[in-house]
Amino acid sequence: MSSSRVWPVRVATRDDIPRIRTLMERSIRALLKPYLTPEEVEGSFEIMGLDTQLIEDGTYFAIEDGFALVGCGGWSARTTLFGGDHSTGRSAATLDPAKDAARVRAMYTSPDHARQGIGRAIIDACEGAAREAGFKRTELMATMAGEPLYRACGYEVIEPHTSTTSTGVRIPLLRMGKAL
Repeated sequence: MSSSRVWPVRVATRDDIPRIRTLMERSIRALLKPYLTPEEVEGSFEIMGLDTQLIEDGTYFAIEDGFALVGCGGWSARTTLFGGDHSTGRSAATLDPAKDAARVRAMYTSPDHARQGIGRAIIDACEGAAREAGFKRTELMATMAGEPLYRACGYEVIEPHTSTTSTGVRIPLLRMGKAL
């Protein structure tokens, strides 16, 4: 398939949650493998995942190929930069579009559909919705596998970050941002 294919993006619903979780697991296991040690890949499950607040807020998107969910991701006007429902340190406090950056969150693509424009389609949807909500910037926490996509979409590294799991495994990440 060509990366010039137009991927229809829709708002995800609660009914999508089981398929989203399956896609996330497949994506983390396969797409992080070239960048991280096996221990770091496993540790990534502790710091990544679905924050269902995004679905409740109507800011999480899905892309399907036929009946298969092949991509998902969203944006948020809330303080939390990354992590799932199970992650510590989450906050539902809202951001001020006049001074804060919207958060691009929980981006995952099926390993079978990587590098086909799915991530870019979701980022475009996130940025457009954040812009409509009055935000002038976006920020995200990139995995090493996601960094090339985000750079190609105009994101720049703000700072390197390391997230340490409860077992002491250190996961390398990059905080990145972009003006809208």
